[in-house]
Amino acid sequence: MSRTRTALLAALALVAGASGTALAVTPGDAGLAAVPCTVDYKVQNQWDTGFTAAVTVTNNTTAKSSWSLKWAYAGNQKVTSGWNAKVSQSGTAVTAANESYNGTLPTGGSVSFGFQGSYSGTNAVPATFTLDGVTCNVDGGPTDPGPTDPGPTDPGTPGTRVDNPYAGAKVYVNPEWSANAAAEPGGSRISNQPTGVWLDRIAAINGTGGKMGLRAHLDEALKQKGSGELVVQLVIYDLPGRDCSALASNGELGPTEIDKYKTQYIDPIAAILADPKYASLRIVNTVELDSLPNLVTNVTPRATATANCDTMKANGNYVKGVGYALNKLGDAANVYNYVDAGHHGWLGWDDNFSATVQTIKQAATAEGATVNDVQGFITNTANYSALKEQNFTINDSVNGKSVRESKWVDWNRYVDELSYAQAFRQEAVNQGFPAGVGMLIDTSRNGWGGTARPTGPGAMTDVDTYVNGGRIDRRIHVGNWCNQSGAGLGERPTASPAAGIDAYVWIKPPGESDGSSSAIANDEGKGFDRMCDPTYTGNPRNNNNMSGALPNAPLSGHWFSAQFQELMKNAYPAL
Repeated sequence: MSRTRTALLAALALVAGASGTALAVTPGDAGLAAVPCTVDYKVQNQWDTGFTAAVTVTNNTTAKSSWSLKWAYAGNQKVTSGWNAKVSQSGTAVTAANESYNGTLPTGGSVSFGFQGSYSGTNAVPATFTLDGVTCNVDGGPTDPGPTDPGPTDPGTPGTRVDNPYAGAKVYVNPEWSANAAAEPGGSRISNQPTGVWLDRIAAINGTGGKMGLRAHLDEALKQKGSGELVVQLVIYDLPGRDCSALASNGELGPTEIDKYKTQYIDPIAAILADPKYASLRIVNTVELDSLPNLVTNVTPRATATANCDTMKANGNYVKGVGYALNKLGDAANVYNYVDAGHHGWLGWDDNFSATVQTIKQAATAEGATVNDVQGFITNTANYSALKEQNFTINDSVNGKSVRESKWVDWNRYVDELSYAQAFRQEAVNQGFPAGVGMLIDTSRNGWGGTARPTGPGAMTDVDTYVNGGRIDRRIHVGNWCNQSGAGLGERPTASPAAGIDAYVWIKPPGESDGSSSAIANDEGKGFDRMCDPTYTGNPRNNNNMSGALPNAPLSGHWFSAQFQELMKNAYPAL
């Protein structure tokens, strides 16, 4: 749990406890109406030589088109970096001025920013703050009694933690994805569907390339929320050495940059999510896709091993990073963490299934995290595995041969995502995760409708004919994952669709590429993976089959109009 220090509200006295936590106390005869501005200064995370802090400023006077907040430290604190404000320091004096996008501060309005700093000895909360030269947190005269500081465990009016955050709630519609979808011919049919917000690099936290940052999305979510409940779906995705087995989704951080991941990526996100302004939102984090399962399936001595995955297993930074993220992001009562659990076509085999749960539990008990920081797990994220194979089951046989012996199933224990997700949940509970954990399944691109969809079982000639003739998933091989030809939109997002399943979700926004068909120079840390090349003849991870990828694809995460059109054409249920 993070340690919090607060400087807040009118006529306050700071009472420092032995734990190093400072609480704000408001006298009963003090009020808020005459306070020109209030400042909430919280130390979110602190270690021996440094700290991160979040600051929220509320303006109670005339509306402002720009602002400047100042304070001075009593000790040797030094600001080293900041976000959502231009933070500078001269001696002990610190100035935080607005960015170009958040200068407007209306009467009664608030603005928040954060920063990282260094210190030695003590790290006392600044005693005085001024906003444009006016001292904050000082009452100009008695009014109605103001609220007392609720403290770090009760930030404002937080939403009550629930067993399933999706139950009875709307889900946030990302206006940026919605605009891209609506601009496509026929796209307005689905442009109001909720999709995930991908925080796939440090710059995405504040917004980059004209795109909305995290606070902008959360502010928009508050507008969409109305008087009911609303879920916001975030994708936490920037581990050191990210996705060690696929070049298209490599990230910006090198294998050893775990400290940068903690302090420049997770800490700023945690600070924003902890802002009381957003306490009424239900925030769902899908945590670090394609990471922990790689430590089971793509390391020595497996035939599918890669040098990058061997490195990440040896240095432990996947486990440390996920543990740190679960711990820090799980602090807020309205935040729900779902850990990536791959998909049935990756982890459904006996030697992968239980071992992956063990690896996830190792991460969920690392870096101060506990299994109680895990709300559940998510499967099929950005993948194409069919939700339910309707024309055969794992228990079928043909001429004395089990479906498991078919080339498509290849001795897997599962043939679709629903059966896999339900079994994964039970295995997690068996290994010590809470009995109430739930599952999410990404159904954004696993519909497999259109003219190629089978209308019934295959012929009983032999087991391969039976399976191939009836299977919903029309990929060349279950290991193919990049921009798959023939795929369609799947089940629309819905809460509590099946036993043990919290929701079907669209975490991967339909129309956003999995990776480029050829090498494209970029500053996003994204490489070229031959699995995205439609001419590629494969590798051991897809049993040396053709990739099945669409041609002319852009970089991962970039808009891919041709794919979007195909997904709509092949949607199941049909649009």
